[in-house]
Amino acid sequence: MEEFKFCNSDYRFMTIVWDYAPVGSGELVRLCQEKLGWKKSTTYTEIKRLSGKGILKNEKAVVTPLVTREEVQARESDAFIERTFSGSLPGFLTAFLGGKRLSAREAEELKKLIDHYQE
Repeated sequence: MEEFKFCNSDYRFMTIVWDYAPVGSGELVRLCQEKLGWKKSTTYTEIKRLSGKGILKNEKAVVTPLVTREEVQARESDAFIERTFSGSLPGFLTAFLGGKRLSAREAEELKKLIDHYQE
């Protein structure tokens, strides 16, 4: 997959693909019309565009994602933290919490995560 930044419509489209994959292109057209209000041509254009970028595989009218939701979420989260907080995870957490208090359970869950990922 080449470097690719998902816009909101790409992500909403991919959410449908991830939820229903593998999905026939005709069914995907129906789902996109129902959930996104897209026309048939819009869905086929998006399939072709994302297939060309290595995000999807469209083989024999069956659409399959080549990247997972978790991979995209991780890349987009990293890019956001890098761009907005100069890569500082503590800076992000400070801004995210914005003075809110954590429950004892939430604090314990975060401590476990930190321990798990600590070098």
